[in-house]
Amino acid sequence: MSKFARNQWYAAAWLSEIGETPVARRILDEPIVLFRQQDGEVAALLDRCPHRLVPLSMGTVVDQGIQCGYHGMVFDRKGRCAHIPGQSMIPPRAQVRSYTLAEKYGMIWIWLGDPALADRSALPAINHYGDDDWELIDGGYQHHPSNYLNIVENLMDPSHTTYVHRQTIGNPAAANEGVKMEKSNEYIVAYKWLRNSKPSPMDLQIKDFGDQLVDRGQFFYFIIPSISRVDIITMPAGLEPTEDNFNKGLRNNSYKFLTPETETTTHFFWMHLRNYKVGDTAWSERMRGIFEKTFNEDRDIEMAMQRSQDEVGVRQFVGLEIDRAPTVALKMIDRMVKDEQRAGEPAAA
Repeated sequence: MSKFARNQWYAAAWLSEIGETPVARRILDEPIVLFRQQDGEVAALLDRCPHRLVPLSMGTVVDQGIQCGYHGMVFDRKGRCAHIPGQSMIPPRAQVRSYTLAEKYGMIWIWLGDPALADRSALPAINHYGDDDWELIDGGYQHHPSNYLNIVENLMDPSHTTYVHRQTIGNPAAANEGVKMEKSNEYIVAYKWLRNSKPSPMDLQIKDFGDQLVDRGQFFYFIIPSISRVDIITMPAGLEPTEDNFNKGLRNNSYKFLTPETETTTHFFWMHLRNYKVGDTAWSERMRGIFEKTFNEDRDIEMAMQRSQDEVGVRQFVGLEIDRAPTVALKMIDRMVKDEQRAGEPAAA
């Protein structure tokens, strides 16, 4: 029985990844081939020729679709066999599963569940994407050798930044601040405020605050089942916490799109938006390096955690107060998966 929510949109690839060469990517433990057709449209098929089960990703993109690299069978964007070299009769079973795709935010999104339920209006909303006064860093990708639920727990945990990210985004001043939580049916947020404090080391690299104290907020949103948004706000101390005032200070919105590869591995896509140093490409490249290092620090923790979990067969032996938000997030995911299963698994093509 599947352990993943399937009737959801998952990030499959950046549009820039899909060129003339087919791209193989395992998603929700299914082998998938993505390819750009001659008309520019991207298609996704099960990465398995129905003849001898050779991966179609070892083949070539041709006028009619994708050509198997073993015997030259060609499959169109719907997975129907369009040509078999040396014979005119095409067997009825000469077809492969196709997947519903959507393009948004420079990404390819894939739906692995019931195609009839694939609603493009349910694609995630990315705040300030395309706004002229916000700077975008995109194209981020890492492969994390850990179950995606471990990554969910990490992304719902503001307290770990002090210890795991000492060399990057960590701020020792926030170590003893408590974490609060709020939730809705679609998301959960864990957050903390550090009031009347000195700016963080990273903030001081961005702006000269002089003797001014700041209020620094960390909001860790998780949109069920696989999208994280971390909203970091640094604004003058004492201002009312409103959206307008948040944007008067320094603001960073960091998005992560978690796509389970298997039970123990995850595709980790990321993008970042900021409201300062707009147009500063040198700063963007510097930030990209910091983020990659930060996410690698998380990756090392997640990998070690996965190894221990595989060895002992449990996720953890003791709970802490800081586990409240991650635990709620995992329960919401579990309920979503079970609700899908009760409604009936989508029939395989």
